Amino acid sequence: MKFGERFSAYLETNQERFVENCRHVEYKRLKKVLKSCRRCRSINDSPSIDGDEAAFSQFCQFESCQSCDQKFFSELMKEATDIAGCFSSRVRQLLQFHIHGGAQRYFTFLRYCFVSPQHKTAQECRMLTEYVMMNAVAMRKILKKYDKVHSSANGSRFKSKMRSEHMEILQSPWLLELGAFCKNFNEPRGETGGPHNPFSFDLTSSEPTLTLILPDNVKLEYNLTCAICLELVFHPYALGCGHLFCKSCACSAASVMIFQGLKAADSESKCPVCRSVGVYTKAVHMTELDSVLKKECKDYWKERLVAERADIVKQSKVYWETQTKYMIGY
Repeated sequence: MKFGERFSAYLETNQERFVENCRHVEYKRLKKVLKSCRRCRSINDSPSIDGDEAAFSQFCQFESCQSCDQKFFSELMKEATDIAGCFSSRVRQLLQFHIHGGAQRYFTFLRYCFVSPQHKTAQECRMLTEYVMMNAVAMRKILKKYDKVHSSANGSRFKSKMRSEHMEILQSPWLLELGAFCKNFNEPRGETGGPHNPFSFDLTSSEPTLTLILPDNVKLEYNLTCAICLELVFHPYALGCGHLFCKSCACSAASVMIFQGLKAADSESKCPVCRSVGVYTKAVHMTELDSVLKKECKDYWKERLVAERADIVKQSKVYWETQTKYMIGY
């Protein structure tokens, strides 16, 4: 089955359960736009009746079609933004099951299991994962087709632009959180693997990773090593650009103290890896990933916890001594 048919079947199957509340790539319609443009190219590529070869030569130098571009890239960017927003909000809603405690957690569980049976936790995990994979593949294929029709690299450039602006759905930190949540949710039930959990962790190797298995056995690996201390992330935070760091390392890079948190970082502070500005205020605390690391790497986690607490005490002492000197004037 071709991808277009498979994507249409996916939308029809999940229309009532999931997709109707979320934006998706308008793959079928955008493909028709490209077909129309291809017919236009075939007319212009035919031998000119008036022998106007200069005009034909000028047309062939263009790598894009203005009509296509107006319908294409602006719409794709809006779709990518909406897809990322929808995905992150649904994952945050799903994570309330673990974040909440006591009665609030109980009512969250009831909401998932009884009020709306089609959105039970396990089903929601599967549908969110499928939502990411199908739209990511649709985006990649339609951009590849654009380049093929126009004999250009504009589609590839647009994909790079999406990554630089952090709109690539497969780069979303919420995808890592979803994978960690799937592991935390399934483990008590003995469902650590299987077809409904495409995420797997390898925390014992020199390069700890989370692996997502896409359709056709394509694998995406996410490195869980902090780019600053070069160790397995501890109390992980994902900056607005998607790069993952230990909380203490990220605070050090942003020139703030651990107890102040990343929200206290200057708006001009840059990511140590990609040098993007303003990414600390959008930092995401990876609570589910932190929970996985705490259970799977107990000795390492305790060792890092002791070290971090010692740093917090030391920084707090220096901070309050500085504040005291400032207040009393010496």
